[in-house]
Amino acid sequence: MTRRRFLAAAAASVGLGSARAQEPFLARPVTLWLPWPAGGGTDLSMRVLAEAASHHLGTRVIVENRPGAGGTLAMPVLQQAAPDGHTIAQMPQTVFRAPHTQKLLWDPIRDTTPIIQLSGTTFGMVVATDSPWRSVEEVFAAVKARPGQVSIASNGVGTTPHVVLEELMLQRGLSYIHVPYKGAAEQALAVAAGQVMAAVGSTAFGPFVDNGKLRLLATFGEQRSRRWPQVPTLKELGYGIAASSPYGLAGPRGLSPQLVTTLHDGFRAAMLEPAFAAELARSDQELAYLGPADYAQACREAFAYEKRVVERLGLARQGG
Repeated sequence: MTRRRFLAAAAASVGLGSARAQEPFLARPVTLWLPWPAGGGTDLSMRVLAEAASHHLGTRVIVENRPGAGGTLAMPVLQQAAPDGHTIAQMPQTVFRAPHTQKLLWDPIRDTTPIIQLSGTTFGMVVATDSPWRSVEEVFAAVKARPGQVSIASNGVGTTPHVVLEELMLQRGLSYIHVPYKGAAEQALAVAAGQVMAAVGSTAFGPFVDNGKLRLLATFGEQRSRRWPQVPTLKELGYGIAASSPYGLAGPRGLSPQLVTTLHDGFRAAMLEPAFAAELARSDQELAYLGPADYAQACREAFAYEKRVVERLGLARQGG
């Protein structure tokens, strides 16, 4: 190779390397894993968010569903994914509880990089409209009168509504039949059809309440729901419990600060769009933003809090 050709080839190589260095890191679509069924309230709101984020990130955000196991099945995906910004997942409260109740190969603190907190889920207890029960106390009275015979559905073993129900039953020394489902839509249909007698879960079953197929007996938050201001909270009814389930997005362990910033900024802009807020409202949710550092701290606090809860309820796993 002549000196001139060598220099030309070297210059071309430098130019190619520079062009590659300037390429956006999100040259491929981003996959957002959801641990809930397609068509549910969280799925619908996350798809609206993903579409908006696609415009702000300059690449497509694809939603994939892995329902089951109380909302924890996206965690193994994060654990195995490369920290290149192309794989992220929703982090529900159950991922901070599950490691304390069963032996798992993943850890929600060790194996993730928190990106942004988005919102929080509102929970409640429902019965069919033709049910004779018109209050939470009447449900407990029926459980007391028929030990181990009253069936109550939840949105999964170890989910926040299930843990709340277990605590309420434990306080009263009551036994019931727990029927876990993968999502609120399945629960709502089961209660409305008489397959189960009551249900606790997210108020994504709101349309069934609004169309008169289900009766909402109580919500689990600190304050009454804006959507159903006439419905009392468990706390004001004297049960001493208020529960919500904040959630956000996280990437794999080792995600660089630059990638975190890019993803955070894209989803932060998306969550502020009116379409996302409107979709959240349909599921009785509100924005609950936290940035990467604050969200990481909230995750650590949630992990410690859930450990105390499962130990108090006697749900902690045994052994190492």
